[in-house]
Amino acid sequence: MSRPRVAVLVGPTAVGKTAVALELAQELGAEIVNADSLQVYRELDIGTAKPTLEERALVPHHLVDVVDPPDAYDADRYSREGREVLTELQDRGIFPLVVGGTGLYLKALLSGLFTEGSPDPKIRRRLREELADRGLLHLYERLKRLDPASAWRLHPHDTYRILRALEVITATGEPLSALHESHQFRDAPYCTLKLGLLRPREELNRRIEARVEVMLALGWLEEVKGLLSRYPPDLKPLQALGYRHLIAFLQERWSWEEAIDLLKRDTRRYAKRQLTWFKKDPEVRWHTPDQVPEMLAVLREFFRD
Repeated sequence: MSRPRVAVLVGPTAVGKTAVALELAQELGAEIVNADSLQVYRELDIGTAKPTLEERALVPHHLVDVVDPPDAYDADRYSREGREVLTELQDRGIFPLVVGGTGLYLKALLSGLFTEGSPDPKIRRRLREELADRGLLHLYERLKRLDPASAWRLHPHDTYRILRALEVITATGEPLSALHESHQFRDAPYCTLKLGLLRPREELNRRIEARVEVMLALGWLEEVKGLLSRYPPDLKPLQALGYRHLIAFLQERWSWEEAIDLLKRDTRRYAKRQLTWFKKDPEVRWHTPDQVPEMLAVLREFFRD
């Protein structure tokens, strides 16, 4: 029995995945499966560049707005729920188009996760105590010594993932990056076609800066104020790119100019990390966003075979 076929569209933030995905899905009669780790959360709309209700009315979207901000959500849960969606689409004879920029979520969905280093409450508690006593920078510096590969791909303010990487190395004696490498995500239940979107670096950086300004004009700061009225600022999704910057401004730790300058800088750096991740995958076929006809031709052949 042949493996189910799954198409994937990847690329860095602000490259234009949403518009291209909508056009491809409408032409193919496909449905979109979200692969962005923040768009799964309700209430985080503007800052995640979540597809609008109008866009979702054009093409059915899955795994968008599935949990509340305090709820635990990770790559393992995403993999399980994503595979349920893919099975349901297959049963209905619908082409799936998985779209997003969260590399680990995509790998978990398409190739499985390793099981080493399951959460250890005692180690996690000790790390949390150390975080409170000595600060996140101290823990990040330790991670740089113990697992430089993991530290490189994480932002120094990414509390959740820094703690997780240290928890794994403490529990197993092996760096998280080494466990990823040794596992190589060998579970491969799907036949996949991976398309990637690219723009020249300077153009992408201009789009990142412009998108930040548009999101602010749409009321991103008000969105963050509303979230803070209901949830604590150290909530995992509120420590994500952009949200933590605006929270720092609201807490008067940064001026407005500092917050926005750092937000734009960190978004550019995040896009660079995303590209580095995806370019390591030799299966990705790269296109510019205006090459929709070429991508459609490849997709039609893929799903017809």
